[in-house]
Amino acid sequence: MKAIAFGILAAALGLLPGAAGAAAPAPQEGGTIKIVSSLPRTGSAKAQTDTIVNGIVMALDEAGRKVGNFKIEYEDLDDATATAGQWTQEKEAANAEQAIKDADVMVYIGTYNSGAAKISIPKLNRANLLMISPANTWPGLTKPGKGDPGEPDIYRPSGKINYVRVVPADDLQGPLQADWVKKIRVKKVFILDDREVYGKGVADLFRARAEEIGLKVLGQEGIDAQAQEFKPLMTKIKALEPDLVYFGGTTQTKAGQVAKDLIAVGLNCKLLVPDGCFEEAFITSAGAENLNGRAYITFGGLPPEKLTGKGAAFVANYQKKHGKMPEAYAVYGYEAGNVALEAIRRAGKKDRDAIRAECLAIKKFDGALGKWSFDKNGDTTLRTLTVNTVKNGKFEFVEVLGED
Repeated sequence: MKAIAFGILAAALGLLPGAAGAAAPAPQEGGTIKIVSSLPRTGSAKAQTDTIVNGIVMALDEAGRKVGNFKIEYEDLDDATATAGQWTQEKEAANAEQAIKDADVMVYIGTYNSGAAKISIPKLNRANLLMISPANTWPGLTKPGKGDPGEPDIYRPSGKINYVRVVPADDLQGPLQADWVKKIRVKKVFILDDREVYGKGVADLFRARAEEIGLKVLGQEGIDAQAQEFKPLMTKIKALEPDLVYFGGTTQTKAGQVAKDLIAVGLNCKLLVPDGCFEEAFITSAGAENLNGRAYITFGGLPPEKLTGKGAAFVANYQKKHGKMPEAYAVYGYEAGNVALEAIRRAGKKDRDAIRAECLAIKKFDGALGKWSFDKNGDTTLRTLTVNTVKNGKFEFVEVLGED
């Protein structure tokens, strides 16, 4: 990552005086409570975030848009721009500041990208505003000793925890991916990453475990996600004869192009990508024929068709309402929406700090993902990881890794 002047970084993280925005609103026993989400609603992630938003809306609609004496309103914020085609630091910072200044906002659902979370968590933390992520997986956002120096304390200037997530983190995904690769008798791997927080983070975790269990790592290289194609790089990798190429990144950082170019140069090996590619846009961008039977995608949870109980009911209701299957992260939007409502119900008052504290205290939540709790760091206790492949242009479940 490029060096950033401390003053700029501190301002972005909300560590300078006055960066938090308006003072906390006074507690109320009734009125309007607003829940906002901040997700990339522009660019190639839109299909995935459409279903996350649909999930949030379904949770709120099922509750009648009410909790006790409170009317619940929802606002869908975009942290992406048309020019960038993905989230930007400026848009995410602006969304967080907008939420802080709105005295009705009690819950902030987001972000989709872990890098974006680094911008908004500390800002919202200073305002005691609860943040619930349906998709962030970088371990350092919550777990001491699992991320970069200073994480996660740098995101907690108030000394309190305001950030939780309903999806397992990459300290589970990366190592289990490597274990699975060895299980399928892969011996030599080449690792690519997109040089971003999520992509390089999960790639590094995969590499550490791969080397620990005796897989031969032929090399690791970061790609320029702004490049149009990667054929020269793939030709170089082909000469090393890997059994598998691992790409740590997302559809938005050119996973589809990596798959295309891998095939174009005749690199006849498996491709493994993480959950940031578990969306229809990955198949579309790569071309189904380039993924068929050779691409594998891991995901922190069960795919929609494998959900049971309340999860299966959500999928059925989603299909009835929208006429199609939800993307993989839709149920996490739905769960995040229901967690927000539960935290408000438990607090029983329009008070940011009370709602934040009640959310962190949730245990044995009986939701669409099963029965789970938040641990002391704000992480879910769920530990299921699945492997999926692509056949005939559709994702197909392979197996479950890990345990609930």
